[in-house]
Amino acid sequence: MSNRIEKKFINLGKENKKALVCFITSGDPNLSISEKILSLLSDGGADIIEIGLPFSDPMADGPTIQKSSQRAIKQGANIFSTLEMVNRLRKKDNVTPIILMGYFNPIFQFGLNKFFLQASKVGVDGLIIVDLPPEENELVEEISRKFKIDIIRLLTPTTDKNRLKRILKSTTGFLYYISIMGITGTKKPAIQMVNKAVKQIKKNTNLPVVVGFGINNSKQVKDINKIADGCVIGSVLVRIIEDFSMGKISKEKMYKNLNNFLQQIKKAC
Repeated sequence: MSNRIEKKFINLGKENKKALVCFITSGDPNLSISEKILSLLSDGGADIIEIGLPFSDPMADGPTIQKSSQRAIKQGANIFSTLEMVNRLRKKDNVTPIILMGYFNPIFQFGLNKFFLQASKVGVDGLIIVDLPPEENELVEEISRKFKIDIIRLLTPTTDKNRLKRILKSTTGFLYYISIMGITGTKKPAIQMVNKAVKQIKKNTNLPVVVGFGINNSKQVKDINKIADGCVIGSVLVRIIEDFSMGKISKEKMYKNLNNFLQQIKKAC
């Protein structure tokens, strides 16, 4: 575990609180505003910040996050600009864990050693590589340990016990349980099934378990946090950014809406 991630879950546990993980796509709606939104998340109480690396084919994401990736790419966002953004945020916030979420091809093209080295230097704590299965973990296992960056893996409703054991062998930091069958932001999780699944996972590991996909209100967060160690909020935040990018709301209104929603969800944690 990275020190920041480990300390965050320990401290939250002492306060009987659960983690609020907030996701945005790097560079959406543009580089400068995206950086301000990161600061807003940091100042507004996000326990962990998850930053999506823009990618042309984000297969695990629904239309909302797909469009955010397209907007970011048009604005010139990439791995390099994302790392620069993290570096600047770290000068103001050296406590909040930062997770990068992306797909293997852009990271591989960037250069694995170069990526992990630079990510470590700017203060990245963890990495979710959506399309890198545990069978291919040897590609990043040694280098992630060398640079002390957690490899956080996804679990799904179809993950059986044997698969779970295999995934646990290559996971550090925390586990991310996908609450629905499908892509991000398209369905609502069935709370009873999620809680049952999380209980089963916790029988096999001491790693924290956070739940994501389809979570967009305080009631869902409260219900899931009765058993999970935290929730991931993503598509609903990206939709607020999308409203601004489409001219539906002003920039000031976007910031206000993001902050208000963040405070509302934070209370549920």
